[in-house]
Amino acid sequence: MAAFLWHKVAAISGITAIVAGTFGSHGFKPTDPVYKTVWQTGNLYHLVHTSALLVAPYTKRPHLVQFGSLLTFGIAAFSGTLYVVALTENRKLNKPAPFGGMSFILAWGSLLF
Repeated sequence: MAAFLWHKVAAISGITAIVAGTFGSHGFKPTDPVYKTVWQTGNLYHLVHTSALLVAPYTKRPHLVQFGSLLTFGIAAFSGTLYVVALTENRKLNKPAPFGGMSFILAWGSLLF
């Protein structure tokens, strides 16, 4: 059952990442071009960590929920924050991003044990 759930989470995240990437490439026209780079960075991390969600079912059972949950939170907090910062062109909204980054680090670290 858990493998099925994480594949669904990865599918939803993957769809969202592709839509965000497409919008970022074709529809997103910020007034300051630096925000295009911010968007692309968020999208890169979104895609990479979505791909990692696909292997979540193959991690050791006690760490399955930990790994998948930390990656999912990281995608939302890090990539989501960068998307919001880019859309609003307001760097003051970047407060959640470090928590997302730390979540990515903890997710990968959870595979050590």
